[in-house]
Amino acid sequence: MKLIRVVDSHTGGEPTRVIVDWDRDLGGGSVADRLRVFEDKYDAIRSGIVTEPRGSDVLVGALMLEPEDPECVAGVVFFNNVGYLGMCGHGTIGLIATLSYLGRIGSGTHRVETPVGVVETTLREDGQVSIDNVPSYRKAASVVVDVDGVGEVVGDVAWGGNWFFLVNDPGREIALENVDALTSLCRKIRKSVNEQGYPEVDHIELFGPPKDPANNSRNFVLCPGGAYDRSPCGTGTSAKIACLAEDGKLAEGEIWRQESVTGSVFHASYRVVDREVIPRITGRAFVTADSSMVLDEADPFCWGIGKGT
Repeated sequence: MKLIRVVDSHTGGEPTRVIVDWDRDLGGGSVADRLRVFEDKYDAIRSGIVTEPRGSDVLVGALMLEPEDPECVAGVVFFNNVGYLGMCGHGTIGLIATLSYLGRIGSGTHRVETPVGVVETTLREDGQVSIDNVPSYRKAASVVVDVDGVGEVVGDVAWGGNWFFLVNDPGREIALENVDALTSLCRKIRKSVNEQGYPEVDHIELFGPPKDPANNSRNFVLCPGGAYDRSPCGTGTSAKIACLAEDGKLAEGEIWRQESVTGSVFHASYRVVDREVIPRITGRAFVTADSSMVLDEADPFCWGIGKGT
């Protein structure tokens, strides 16, 4: 029987569960190196922490690690119900809120080492967190895919820490009452995008007009595990910012207010460093639980439903 301490939070409605005490040896090296060890040796822990019966499809997990880079306050590996994420914007905001809750950091600037690079964060006195994300870019513009039962759909393939296919004006209102239809549409789009030359794309992001006129747009993001993002999605907003910057539709330093399907909002902007777009995402997380997960190997669902013992 194992006890693993976790701290839960939500960022704009999207939950994060951080493993704050970890006593297994993942060896040395970068966070990316240790992610591979974690995946090879302890993937059952991932499944047991975030899938049913302890978790759910929407939950993102985060394993807090000692960073290789001494200038970083922490290293982190993000994961969900189907595998691992290179970067997670809402999860990083949740991690910073968790570190603050634990008394390990105060307000100020803090660097975090992720598998895809170091991100710089700023914790403000009011609890808001800004993330200077990894360099983001558009790989392909105006890609046309033939979607079964829908017809031609046009979108951009872009990187914001994860791979996205971004679609403007999907022909359906982005609203909570349409979640089932939006999810079905995104699944079909992802299948077509993968089959038609972009197998790396695992997130689909739809954009429409905002409910609040103070915001710039409203989005719906389908995550790799099949759940939709309750927040505006940090990496998805970063991918959007990269496309807007390339199209000349958003000036350096100008604020883009991205509204989610639930109505939560991230403020986003960017700066250019060595001709690369560095998005900044600002939001807030709230701690919701501090608990211990009990992993009892006598439990047939210890490692998640469908995983066996």
